[in-house]
Amino acid sequence: MVGPSSSHTAGAVAIGRAGNKLFGGVPRKVTVHYYGSFAQTHRGHGTDYAIAAGILGFDTDDLRVPNAPEIAKKRGVDIRFVEEDGPSPIDHPNTAILDMSSGTKKEQISGCSIGGGSIEIRHLIIHDTEITPTGSLPIIIWLDYEKDILNEQNLTSLLQEKAPFSKKRIFYTKDCNIYEYDIDNYLKPALVKELKEKFENIICL
Repeated sequence: MVGPSSSHTAGAVAIGRAGNKLFGGVPRKVTVHYYGSFAQTHRGHGTDYAIAAGILGFDTDDLRVPNAPEIAKKRGVDIRFVEEDGPSPIDHPNTAILDMSSGTKKEQISGCSIGGGSIEIRHLIIHDTEITPTGSLPIIIWLDYEKDILNEQNLTSLLQEKAPFSKKRIFYTKDCNIYEYDIDNYLKPALVKELKEKFENIICL
């Protein structure tokens, strides 16, 4: 971890990485909207390069973290930071909202750093659909473009067995059905691998 505050560095990297996972890679353009203490201190506390590092998919302990904005620029990734006035839309002082796009693809993720490098994801926009998870990670999102109820039943059964969840939500869009699960406990890497092998377009935050 680099910087004076885990909330402003480790937590910010985690928010950026969540954006990377949601988008399925590095977006071409990102506008980061800061609220609360993030808006007031992001430059001095290294929040900018931490967010940029996460967007690029870097881990918290990656030595490239402090140079992430320059690396992003060299890779053609446009990252802009905006200090917003007023309260956080997700009701937390350390809030960053990432508007991400590549061509016609646009997604938004709203996260907050709650201390000790931990984050919550409290709002998402996918396929023009607003999703409001409970907040705590892990969160699983599955985009089912086949709209096959049997596939959904298989996923739900697998999660009930190996990764119990407190809430499940379904959103119906023109292009796909979106399933969002609030998972109770840590997801083991082996399970994440299994989910990605069995279910295309699954996202594990």
